[in-house]
Amino acid sequence: MSTGTRTAQPDAHRARAPSAREKTPARTRRRGARRPDPLPWLLPLGVLALWQLASWNAWMDPLLLPSPGAVARVLRDSAGDGTLVTDLSASIERWASGFLIGASLGLLLGSLVGLSVLSERLLDTTVQMLRTVPVSGLSPLLIVWLGLDEAPKVVLVAVGSFFPVYINTFGGIRNVDRKLVEVGQVFQWNRPTVLRRIVLPAALPEILNGVRYALGVAWVLLVLAELLGATSGLGFMLNQGRELSRVDVVIAALLVFAVAGKAVDLLVRAAERRLLRWRDLHAGA
Repeated sequence: MSTGTRTAQPDAHRARAPSAREKTPARTRRRGARRPDPLPWLLPLGVLALWQLASWNAWMDPLLLPSPGAVARVLRDSAGDGTLVTDLSASIERWASGFLIGASLGLLLGSLVGLSVLSERLLDTTVQMLRTVPVSGLSPLLIVWLGLDEAPKVVLVAVGSFFPVYINTFGGIRNVDRKLVEVGQVFQWNRPTVLRRIVLPAALPEILNGVRYALGVAWVLLVLAELLGATSGLGFMLNQGRELSRVDVVIAALLVFAVAGKAVDLLVRAAERRLLRWRDLHAGA
């Protein structure tokens, strides 16, 4: 008996031998995962260097393409007198309000249509028809109906945010593998449990893709909305630069838009990694 026990012990130890990943401390792995990657910034820095080189060698008229230093001075001055913070805050408030309204409605209606064939037959054709209407074409109607206050700007952003979330939510739910739902039925789960434990996790990646795309659309439409007559915001800053023929102001506003949009995208990607950490996907070669 004791001999059999002694013989089995090495086998157990061999079976439980830690892998190379297990030998690596979790803290070291986390530190490596958090290490910043400089590669994504090579192209923007290259464009900046080429821009500065063109300015030094007078390849372009400074009135048409100001130097990076001139744009930096615009940002410094507007940040110093508080106008940049005021404009950025106004834009973020409009963008967030419109996006939350549009994305919430898209998630709600997309879930309803995705889960119910009757709702799809009743609603989807109308939504698809409205989706083909250019959102920018709604601007005159919104101004006539809602005036020039905040309402038309928020509604325009909301409309643009609605469709990507709706389409991806609808598609994500309908693309759930039927066999997964049948597994829940084998376990005799009720419908809410099947939705919570099977349908929602399976559809979540596609839903988050729609949310991420809608965030970008919302930023683009925000510029259009603020060009309709806003008295504050980054779109107003763009309009001022255009009216005064200040290309440096226009470029400064566009840079703020780009940086703010990238910051939002990073937040969404971080949330996506956290919510979808259970997935084991191919990360590319």
